[in-house]
Amino acid sequence: MPGRDAGTDQPRPIPTLRAGRVYLRPAEKDDLPAFVRWFADAETTRYLAARAPFSHAMEERWFDQMVENQGKQSYHFVICLVDGDTPIGTAGFHKVHGMDGHAEFGISIGEKAYWNRGYGTEALNAICDFGFGQLRLERIELEVYEPNKRARRSYEKAGFTHEGTLRHAMFAEGEFWDIHVMALLRDEWLALDRPRSWDGIPSQARAT
Repeated sequence: MPGRDAGTDQPRPIPTLRAGRVYLRPAEKDDLPAFVRWFADAETTRYLAARAPFSHAMEERWFDQMVENQGKQSYHFVICLVDGDTPIGTAGFHKVHGMDGHAEFGISIGEKAYWNRGYGTEALNAICDFGFGQLRLERIELEVYEPNKRARRSYEKAGFTHEGTLRHAMFAEGEFWDIHVMALLRDEWLALDRPRSWDGIPSQARAT
């Protein structure tokens, strides 16, 4: 990453999970107020599995559970802009099966000013590189609700393939929605013509 840490002459650390204009970092307790604000917004949570608003107390309990499970059944990250380190959303794996080599993916861009600007696709690219390149996954899958056309286009852009439809599997807004299952396999990821998260790291840095 370009630049130096503010107030020091030290080079800025190179984030491990990054793609284009974003990088992913672990969540901290200082992030909880932003999470509560994001997930209290009906427009933000419309296509998420959560049905009830989140309180700060609920987020604190979730945070403790997340820390306990991090690197085991799940991996949770905050999406941040490279330029300015602004947190704009969350992304992660859940139901990680190390033996079978698959995981489920979820993402939310909480800062609505950054919707429809490609940041979600870049975050998805970063976490797919992590999953296939570091966790040895064979398959990453996700679910997308029928009305969420924007998300489905983003997943397709990242290489995901529609595998099937769970008909009328989600009840929301007074009606039943179809849920579409999409997935990306390791061989398909390898065939994608795009930079990887580790491209551009100086060879000296890799050797140390």
